[in-house]
Order: sequence, then C-alpha cells, then structure tokens
Amino acid sequence: YNEYKSYLRMLTAARRTLLSNVSKQLTSRTLANEATFDLPECPLHKFDIELPKTAVLSRDEALKYLHDMVMIRRMETSANSLYKTKEIRGFLHLYSGQEAVCVGMEAAIQPDDSIISAYRDHGWAYTRGLSVNSILAELLGRSDGCQKGKGGSMHMYTDTFFGGNGIVGAQVPVGAGIAFAHTYKEDGKVCIALYGDGAANQGQIFEAFNLAALFKSPCLFTCENNHYGMGTSDVRAAANPFYYTRGDAVPGIKMDGMNVLAVKTFTKAVTDWMRAGNGPVVAEVETYRYYGHSMSDPGTSYRTRDEIQEVRKSKDPITSLKGMMIDGELATEAELKELENECREIVDKAVEFARASPELESHELYNQIYADMDGVKIRGPDVLTHGIHSPV
Repeated sequence: YNEYKSYLRMLTAARRTLLSNVSKQLTSRTLANEATFDLPECPLHKFDIELPKTAVLSRDEALKYLHDMVMIRRMETSANSLYKTKEIRGFLHLYSGQEAVCVGMEAAIQPDDSIISAYRDHGWAYTRGLSVNSILAELLGRSDGCQKGKGGSMHMYTDTFFGGNGIVGAQVPVGAGIAFAHTYKEDGKVCIALYGDGAANQGQIFEAFNLAALFKSPCLFTCENNHYGMGTSDVRAAANPFYYTRGDAVPGIKMDGMNVLAVKTFTKAVTDWMRAGNGPVVAEVETYRYYGHSMSDPGTSYRTRDEIQEVRKSKDPITSLKGMMIDGELATEAELKELENECREIVDKAVEFARASPELESHELYNQIYADMDGVKIRGPDVLTHGIHSPV
C-alpha cells in the first residue's frame, strides 16, 4: 500500500512538471515580448529636462521587477512574524508597500553606483545584492548574517550600499560626501541618498543640498515620502510638504513611488542628466508604508484601517504591476501565481536557514573594528579583559 501511494505521488509530480513545461512553451508562443505604457505626470521644480510620457516594459523586465518586489514583501512579512515570536529583537522598520521605490531605482542605475539609506533598509539591501538568507540571518543576530549578526536591522552594507543608518537624517550629508567623491574621482558614478518625510525638516539636509550644489556633485537626494514621520502626517509636520521643491536652487522632481515603471524611467532620465555634470537633484518619491513606523507602533492610532486598505486596494505596487503585465499580455495569471509561490518557498527556506545559523562567537566582537590592523589588542568591557583584533 505504501509503495502504491509513493507511486501515485511520483505520477502526480511528473504530471505537474509536464503541464508546467507545456504551459511555459505555450506561453512563450502567445505572450508579447514587450508593451508600452503611459506614465503618470511628474511635477518638476526649476528643472529643465525632457521626460518621456510613455515607457516600454519588456516581459523579462516585468518578471524581474515583480520577482524582486514579491521577494521583499515576503521577506518583510516573515520578519514581522519572527519579531512577534521574539526571534528578532530590538528595532525593526518594515518596507512593505514601498517596494517599487528600491526596485525601480535600482533598475535605473548601475551596480557600481552608490546608495545610502535610513533605517528602513531591508529592501535596499536586497536590491544591492544581499541574499534573503543573509538578511534574515542578520535580523536574527546570527553569524551567517550579512554583517555576521553585528549590525541588525538598521546596519546592512555592501561595497556600494553604505547602510542602513540609525540616526534620523544623518545619512544625507554622508551621501553628499559620497557624491563629491565621485566628482573628485571623475568616475561617472552617482549617489542616491535616501531619507523619509520625517527627516526632511532637518537642517543638515539643507546644508547637504547647498554643498552638493556648490560642488555640482551627482547626488540624487531622495525623500521617500510615505506620508507619516513616525505618527505625524506630512501635512501636519511640514509648512511646505512639497518636498521636491525644497532644494531652492537645486532642481526637483516628484515621482509616483507606487509605479515601478515610472520610478525606473524617471530615475534613469534624472541620473543621466546628473552624469552629464549638471549637479544634484532633489526627488520626492510618493509612496506608503503598510506597517507602523516600527514594530512598537501598531500604525492605526494616527490613521484609519480603511485608509490602509484603500491604498492596498487601489495603489499597491505589486498588484499594479501584475495588472500592467496582464493588460499588456506580458504574463498569464498562472505564471504570476507560480512566481509568487516560488518566492514564498525561497523565503520560507531562508527563515529556516536563519534559525539554524549559529550564534556569533564572543571573540568575533573584537574583529572588524579597523580596516587593516591585524593582531592589535582590543580592550573588552573592563581593564581585565581583552581580545585580539582581526580585520577579516
């Protein structure tokens, strides 16, 4: 009887694989390779630039954008669950709802361009090349994390991703400095410095605008306006909530941050303009976060549940892209469902990987403090304890 059941399972799996392969072959014959879509209006501030009114989206691009956004959404949903079971501790700021910003901007720039962000950084860490395994392991404080468990939610890095920064607004002047380095080196690269509407009133941001303008540094100062700085709405916190106009002499642009194709297309146009030596730009990317500011914030004391549901229903970036793909005959409903299931399986396996990853050994706390000082004695929590430093 058991052998019979096993045989049935094998037949079912073989049938599923055969149908999937046949479906893919039929799909490749009948679906379009690309489609053209109208782009939303894009308000400008003192910006003499020609922007396209339509954009071509290929099938491969659409599948890539959707895959990345779904992966980030599933990853953040898992992080939310892991926090509630107390497997993730400390601060946790989730990116759900804002996925089109990081995926669209990443698609518009080069891998060796620079990005620096605030503490809502998991999506950016993923688009910059970190795996879901390493991100979730980092959130759990494990040694297989992208920072060996030392950084946690707010401090993830790659060679071209400068964080993840926990101090509100402090990353923006650093971004101006990174952009100045690109100017100094004449390497043709740009820097995207991201901040939220809650940080947009800080004085250091305006100082960064001014310095970047003086040096004509290629910095795209990007306000991810999700409309709430912690629990305060943008219109209550800012006398001028039109953040793209705040650069004064610095040109500004406002993008629909729930439309991944619009974000990609307009970011490409702006960064091309910056690479030509024209200096910085202030961008406002209008988006929305579904969770609270952090896990300590239920997110419903300063906005209604109906508001959140209305955004999910009418503006969700993932649902919107899926609709575009169906309307443009770039994919079938079955394909999109299969893609989502694959992403769910990958993230589920990443959760188990993170849980199985070992805790950081205590001697690792003395390592990677300096870039090149090997074998140096590092003092511990008191004068009687010390460790030997390794830069690796």
